[in-house]
Amino acid sequence: MTLKKLLLTFTATGLLAAGSANLLAQAETKEKKAKKKAPAAAVSESAPKSVVHVVTVAWKEGTTEEQIKAVLDGVKAMPAKFPGMTRVWTKTVKIQNQKGAETKLTNVIAMEFADEAALKSYAGSPAQLEWYKLYEPIRLSSTTHDVSN
Repeated sequence: MTLKKLLLTFTATGLLAAGSANLLAQAETKEKKAKKKAPAAAVSESAPKSVVHVVTVAWKEGTTEEQIKAVLDGVKAMPAKFPGMTRVWTKTVKIQNQKGAETKLTNVIAMEFADEAALKSYAGSPAQLEWYKLYEPIRLSSTTHDVSN
């Protein structure tokens, strides 16, 4: 191979490499810009509109395991009785009681409602009042928290 052909080959290879690098850099820039825009849109589009109603409970002294089970079973059956309630969780994994609290919360009940309107219509509904017949006589105290997007 002559020196001239060798120089032309190296020059062509260099130009191709530079062009490829430029194209890759442009593609990476476009991808980074797309990623910066995507998370906000993706989060707002995928965030559920449901409301989670979380209740932490302390039971009255003398409450039996059977009474607690009846309350938990009753709330588990609630989605079939109240159409706006979609899910229920009753297995307490952890409760963070405040230091020095006289009353220790021992159970968590979480109910998911389709939306805020469903939560509002649950209050005082026949389904809630029926469940309260089991719940209120043995509840010493409780706290509730409602959360949504």
